[in-house]
Amino acid sequence: MIYKGHIIWVDDEVHHLKPHIMFLESKGYKVSSVSNGTDADSLNKKNRYDLVLLDQNMPGLDGIETLKKIKSHRASIPVVMITKSEDEWLMDEAISQQIQQFLIKPVSPNQVYIACKQILEKKRLIQDKTSADYLQDFRTINQDIDFISSPDAWWTLYLKLVKWQIKFEQHADLNLQNILADQMKTCNQLFTRYIEENYEHLIKDKTQSLFSPTIFEKHAKPILEKKNKVCIIIIDCMRCDQFLSIYSHLESLFNIDISYHLSLLPSATPYSRNAIFSGLYPDELIKYYPKQRDLFLNSSQGLNKYENELLIDQLSRLKMEDKKVHYHKIWALEEGKRFSKKIKNFLDKDVLALVVNFVDMLAHDSSKMEVLKEIIPDELAYRNTVKSWVKNSWFNDVLKQLSDSNFEVIITSDHGSVKVNREVMVSADKDASSGVRYKYGRNLNTRNKNVIKIDEPQKYRLPAFGPQFNYLIAKNDSYFLYPNDANKYKNKLLDSFQHGGVSMEEMLVPVIKMKGVE
Repeated sequence: MIYKGHIIWVDDEVHHLKPHIMFLESKGYKVSSVSNGTDADSLNKKNRYDLVLLDQNMPGLDGIETLKKIKSHRASIPVVMITKSEDEWLMDEAISQQIQQFLIKPVSPNQVYIACKQILEKKRLIQDKTSADYLQDFRTINQDIDFISSPDAWWTLYLKLVKWQIKFEQHADLNLQNILADQMKTCNQLFTRYIEENYEHLIKDKTQSLFSPTIFEKHAKPILEKKNKVCIIIIDCMRCDQFLSIYSHLESLFNIDISYHLSLLPSATPYSRNAIFSGLYPDELIKYYPKQRDLFLNSSQGLNKYENELLIDQLSRLKMEDKKVHYHKIWALEEGKRFSKKIKNFLDKDVLALVVNFVDMLAHDSSKMEVLKEIIPDELAYRNTVKSWVKNSWFNDVLKQLSDSNFEVIITSDHGSVKVNREVMVSADKDASSGVRYKYGRNLNTRNKNVIKIDEPQKYRLPAFGPQFNYLIAKNDSYFLYPNDANKYKNKLLDSFQHGGVSMEEMLVPVIKMKGVE
């Protein structure tokens, strides 16, 4: 016979509990009984019980002492304490020893059954409900996916899928992860097609305030107009699933409102983050800032070196030149610790702008270091690494200080990343940029269908530097290789996290607005 669980009931009057035990057995549980704490401790060492029902008032070892012995052998075993006493000290002591429930005698068979069911069957019941709910959503998504016709609808769909990813993380033994992964892949293919067909229109539509250049005006300006202070934090390369994995932690510090923006193409820092700080599209940026044009032409590594200047100029265009600004870029642990210690020096500013590079460094380094590939082999491990960093690093100290300040906080990213596993061969001259998911230069070519080829950059609001200048943007989970070094770089890049292309993970970026909890 397969039991729902094996229970040991410890009570010096266990002979009076026969009706309760028979009732539990009729519900599918196996119940063993013992009349004292010493025997309970001995049996617990020999058997693997699923639950302990424990009386407090027993001769010899009382319930608390028995509880300590049982937990010392197996700390994770769930315990329900049953007692006549309603003393608060006893409840405090029992709870501090990590009991699951506290029942006051006399108890009915049904009360005990409900307590057992909640502990022993809760996981299965939640999993069954989770499976049923997802399969219902699965059918609904498949029915509706071909009719999605707006960025808002894509965001709603993507947010729903990501929430399922997070929920499945708590139920690792569910057999639905592969179904969800396939559905995410299908949705990404259709999203890519939507972007390919509609990007030119979306980026020209003045009624749309969706893209990277609009973030400050749309989200920060209204706060400043109310004479409030704002801190905008750009966590480079942070994905939606990573944001949602820390959502409950952020809620412990702030009241939260979540929306989104669309990263520009290429979904890469030189384009999307410069756009956030400047409020300009890339073609406008090189027009107003000739030195930025020179950086692009030289494929410089310092394409984001003028962010502070760009932000101040944007404030001036928004007629907010009187606002006091502090910009700070944090790229290393020690710099983060230093900033955390001196953040109070900047709390008199109207605008505090932070750029944090930790998540982006993880993405880039995972393609260079084999040990990181092992530590972060997939999206789940990547999420958990980011979540651990947020909760345990200097960044958490900064969040706590901001929650106690009079700043309203906006956290977002410039773009996300996607795990790549499909190589695409491209041809390019020696002066082409070196991106893995996007390239720009002269006469770039590929025959692969997993690429958007942009021969007229102005239609995408992108810089063009002379004749035959074009861009290649990777779709879905593809990445670029040159034929002459294909095997060398394939081994490095396969299954790494990259950005610059078209995918929901890269382009649909949360914007989280937060106020400290009063």
